[in-house]
Amino acid sequence: MSSHVVDDQRQPNNSISSLSSKLTKPWITTTIFIFVFFFFIILVGASLRWMDMFLIGGGRIKVTPIFTRNTNATIPKEKLTTPLNFTLQCSLDQNIATQTCPASNPEKSQPSKDEPETCPDYFRWIHKDLEAWRETGITRETLERASDKAHFRLIIKGGRVYVHQYKKSFQTRDVFTIWGIVQLLRMYPGQVPDLELLFMCHDSPEIWRRDYRPRPGVNVTWPPPPLFHYCGHSGAFDIVFPDWSFWGWPEINIKEWNKQSELISEGIKKVKWEEREPYAYWKGNPGVAMARAIGRNGSGYVRKNLKMKYVYDYMLHLLQSYGKLMKMNVEVPQGAKEVCPETMACPINGGRMRQSMDDSLVMSPSVKATCEMPPPFEEDELKKFLEKKESVEKEVEKWTNEYWQEQKKILKH
Repeated sequence: MSSHVVDDQRQPNNSISSLSSKLTKPWITTTIFIFVFFFFIILVGASLRWMDMFLIGGGRIKVTPIFTRNTNATIPKEKLTTPLNFTLQCSLDQNIATQTCPASNPEKSQPSKDEPETCPDYFRWIHKDLEAWRETGITRETLERASDKAHFRLIIKGGRVYVHQYKKSFQTRDVFTIWGIVQLLRMYPGQVPDLELLFMCHDSPEIWRRDYRPRPGVNVTWPPPPLFHYCGHSGAFDIVFPDWSFWGWPEINIKEWNKQSELISEGIKKVKWEEREPYAYWKGNPGVAMARAIGRNGSGYVRKNLKMKYVYDYMLHLLQSYGKLMKMNVEVPQGAKEVCPETMACPINGGRMRQSMDDSLVMSPSVKATCEMPPPFEEDELKKFLEKKESVEKEVEKWTNEYWQEQKKILKH
């Protein structure tokens, strides 16, 4: 039996995870986060659709095409030198057709030589997410089998970013995902390898393990195509990537993560856990004492282990590891457009979308080196982790059912 089949059988079938759910050390917090996150996504998805113009709180967000570059435009000589601080080099004319990317790339940064810290434990999932391609690598044929599922293709070549968009995503998910990758190259210039990737912006995973199990009478192509995505699943091969909202979600007024996490910290101080609305941190049951501990521990863990630098470190380690698997020439296809902060932000004149970009713009390279990757999971360690996770999920589901049964009894009386 092949290794990928054994791996598939070891994992439970009903565990959906994102980067945020992988990082929660307390197992119960993982389940609660998943429930709240997906309930929130369902509400938003049911009430909003992609439009060229959004009306939000009396204000307007104009969604402007970002994948355009006039390669014949003349760049003033004073803009050819990369500044020490990465300020936007917007042209005087805010027409996207004339806005160009700077001619030179930032030089490779020289971070401090201090003893690097070890990355948070959830970085270990990078090893697991890329495991399917360890032996075979990623060829052109393997990559292209995911092209019909992707919203866009992103190419990094020589430190520059190009995007070939296939279809529009819901709201600005694609825009802020691409914006985040562009910021990564400013955070760690010269450290992201040449690569091509395909990205899907939907909620549900797409590359299911069941479709790649050897079975009689079925010709299975191995390895599966690599597809980057916000969510992972124990039964899928999708490669988990940080959620777009780390750089802002202007449609619902969620700010970029540094500002949003500050607001969360301030909010935590205003109301004691036991005085909060119960559904805000637990599935409706104010009588479960453990809920307060979960809330406090979960909030503390996020503040400590989900700093924005760790988000960029996760992206860098993931893309460096992914780039090493490429067994193909990186090419910029016809129809792809170069993107950079100037082509994405400069044409947008005000509004929440531009504010999110301004707030999340990386202004200089990191003075600290990336954290060091922890080792992969040992087989027995991963098995215990998954068994514990499944056990806790069942227990939380049991508590939830008991609570709603109790509520039904109360309503009857």
